[in-house]
Amino acid sequence: MSALPLDAEGRLWGHGEPGSIYDYIQVAAFSIDADGLVSQWSDRAAEFFGLPAQDVVGCDPVTTFAPRELWRRGRERMGEILAGKEWVGTAPYRDSDGEERVAELYLMPAQGPDGRAGVVCMAVDLRKLRAIETELAASEAVFGQAPTGFVLFDREGRIQRVNDSFAEALGVQSVDLTGLTVHELMSPKDAGRLARALDEVLLTGDPVVDLHFAGEIPSRPGRRRWSISLYRLLSATDRPMGVAGQVVDVTGRARAEREAASARRSLALLNEASGHIGSTLDLETTARELLDVTVPGFCDVATVDLYNAVLTADAEGRRVDDGDGTGELRRVASASTVHHDGAPTPAAEVGGAFCYPPRSPYAKALRTGRSLTLTGPGNPDPNPLIHSAVVVPIVAREKVLGLVHLSRAKGSEPFDTRDVAIATELVARAAVCIDNARLYRREHERALILQRSLLPPGNPAASGLEIACRYRPAGSGTEVGGDWFDVIPLPGNRTALVVGDVMGRGLRAAVAMGQLRTAVRTLAMLDLDPAEVLTQLDEIARGLSADPESDDGQSAELYLATCVYAVYDAVTRRCTIANAGHLPPVVVDPAAGDAPALMLDVPEGLPLGVGGEPFEEVVVDLPDGALFGLYTDGLVESRTHPLEEGLSALRSALSGPPRQLEALCDQLLTELDPHHGEDDIALLMARVCALPSNSVGDWILPSEPTSVARARELACGWLLACGLDELVDTVELLVSELATNALRHGRGDIRVRLLRDSVLVCEVWDNGYAQPRQRRARDTDEGGRGLQLVSLLADRWGSRRTPNGKAVWFELAIPEL
Repeated sequence: MSALPLDAEGRLWGHGEPGSIYDYIQVAAFSIDADGLVSQWSDRAAEFFGLPAQDVVGCDPVTTFAPRELWRRGRERMGEILAGKEWVGTAPYRDSDGEERVAELYLMPAQGPDGRAGVVCMAVDLRKLRAIETELAASEAVFGQAPTGFVLFDREGRIQRVNDSFAEALGVQSVDLTGLTVHELMSPKDAGRLARALDEVLLTGDPVVDLHFAGEIPSRPGRRRWSISLYRLLSATDRPMGVAGQVVDVTGRARAEREAASARRSLALLNEASGHIGSTLDLETTARELLDVTVPGFCDVATVDLYNAVLTADAEGRRVDDGDGTGELRRVASASTVHHDGAPTPAAEVGGAFCYPPRSPYAKALRTGRSLTLTGPGNPDPNPLIHSAVVVPIVAREKVLGLVHLSRAKGSEPFDTRDVAIATELVARAAVCIDNARLYRREHERALILQRSLLPPGNPAASGLEIACRYRPAGSGTEVGGDWFDVIPLPGNRTALVVGDVMGRGLRAAVAMGQLRTAVRTLAMLDLDPAEVLTQLDEIARGLSADPESDDGQSAELYLATCVYAVYDAVTRRCTIANAGHLPPVVVDPAAGDAPALMLDVPEGLPLGVGGEPFEEVVVDLPDGALFGLYTDGLVESRTHPLEEGLSALRSALSGPPRQLEALCDQLLTELDPHHGEDDIALLMARVCALPSNSVGDWILPSEPTSVARARELACGWLLACGLDELVDTVELLVSELATNALRHGRGDIRVRLLRDSVLVCEVWDNGYAQPRQRRARDTDEGGRGLQLVSLLADRWGSRRTPNGKAVWFELAIPEL
């Protein structure tokens, strides 16, 4: 702002800048001589009345301006004025545009140089004058009565006027502020900001709104905060006259805004927690999700500790500390943003087990189930960078599951009552998810135990087959399923290979799987054909869900399952297969070279539990070294992985040079699992190992008495040729008994077959369908002791149906060499 010239006494001289209030209200001046005639007519008067000087000077103003009916009265008034009386009144006139207006006239007696009386006259537009008076009255009312502070700065930045509200806000008198500059009123930093703002507003005319300042005043304790808005003042000719400022004490508003912002952050934090925490049913993941929400948005360091009983799926989930808060806990999650010497402070070790001291605040929180604030000297945290903490117990269903420890570093605001309430709410929401995960883990582990208990342990052995199997349950975030496989030894060096999948998930699916697996084993022992086994299983599955409605009127759950049942004969290397809605078996022929594996064309059939259609079976000859595989859909299919692509990938993975079965199973699970642990997988791989040519002795004898002796002779000769001399006597006796029974109770030719594998198996076939039954012979009976003798001497014995009759068999252990 430029300074204006002053004289030695400080008076302003030479201030000739155009523009004043007279420009706005249009003031016109003229004079009347002692004769009552217009003697002088200013240019403003000519512009005001729209009459040039030559038309007015020397004329009688009464006859020139007043109507004829007012001439007499006008002359009387003029005489009074010339006699020394002032007069103020109004008179209509037409301006230069011809518009009729009203002027207020000021007529003042005067005296010329010759001593004669005269009149000096001034005319003002009455409408503009009244508008100015109204505006001044309104401005004065606003300026004086408004509750907000007003201040007027001149062009040099000095305070010209302030209202009482402004003075009261500063705690001083209004008169003490007049003439001061902002540098005399404020700190250098704030004064510089305000002075720059005043210059900018005065220069550009752009207002500055809501400029904030802070400070202290003597009349009010505490630090205050103000907001000032600046506007440029212009004259009627748009000449800058100064700057007006409106000042508001926003201390309370700022506090309310901080509280509102804090409330919004709290709501946003709780909203984020609702959407983020509990996305899975995994305990550790849920704990980490809680820390993702709280660090760094709510605190700087956080840890989650859970009782070991919670992590180990304790049956009841009760406290394990006898209620004193000192039970063993384990840290499952930790997060920190605190830096020390340029590096992040290492977070507390995750996975370590520990106990809190009985008198510690942590044990108290666990014992009482209530949150505690640890601030200042009461904070037991050894980290010197931490100055405020809160511990919140994890409580669900009135059980304490663990503890959450939240800390803030130096430089952050300490926890207040609202923060503790928010922390408690956050942990309460997480506690529900943690408790759900705990309950799920407990049920999941129970179902897994049940499921695994129903599967064959390890890799079962089978005659003429090398077997490798895998079962991979779904990941921890999903329910258990109903996939199963089984390897069932059958008489006559045969083996039943089974793979099935109960539709649905959860404990009910696992229980249904156990029921069906038990039924398969039972039916296999009856030596039924594969198609008959599936027919009986279908009846069982339908029986499990036969009740149309449960006790509460709800529809009963429908049990559906798919299954492949195959019986492999190690002697003939033939495999008989029946399918109930399952994926086809896969076969790799070693003679095919690099050709891809073959999906067997087995009639698919309907799933178990549907009923209404018979099952078909096919017979396949498997060459020596052939690979035979059964699997569930978890290996080859998912919602994002089409079945055809999965089957093609399986065939490609099985192609190539022969590999160890164990390594092959691991490779298949690694390469082909499209779910990445989202679904159960059952895999059963078998490689054909042909029996040696001398491992089978097979003879057919006519139905006559001499065939018994011939059977003994042939069996003993075969044993001697195989080097099994120690079994000759026992086999001779037992073959004689079974051949005699076949001759006596059976029909047709008698077939005797000896099989040497891991054990020695002897079978005697006939065409009779009546199955032998062991009974207790009385002392007076001449017979009926043959099967008792077989039961005593053989390791195992039994009978099975054949296509044309039956076969009675027994097993003997082969002596070690």
